[in-house]
Amino acid sequence: MTSFLWPMRNLANGLGITWWARVETQAPDAIYWFGPFMRRSSLDAALPTFLADLRSEAPGRLEATCLRTSRQEPLTEAADLASPPEASA
Repeated sequence: MTSFLWPMRNLANGLGITWWARVETQAPDAIYWFGPFMRRSSLDAALPTFLADLRSEAPGRLEATCLRTSRQEPLTEAADLASPPEASA
């Protein structure tokens, strides 16, 4: 993407009109966000490569949903990242 489109894409993301893929996996239990894309067709073209990369990690289940939304960091949400570290005795 050319550099002059970055500010426009960031603005569109802030307004919630960009396309994202929300990819849920089991084993590991995680949600991955892939985007933002200005057009759904751009997301559809790029998504198979992203999913192939995730499938190479052999998750128990993988489900992708494409939606228009606004998203910021974190782009990976995992059950083990959300849990506080266990106290050692």
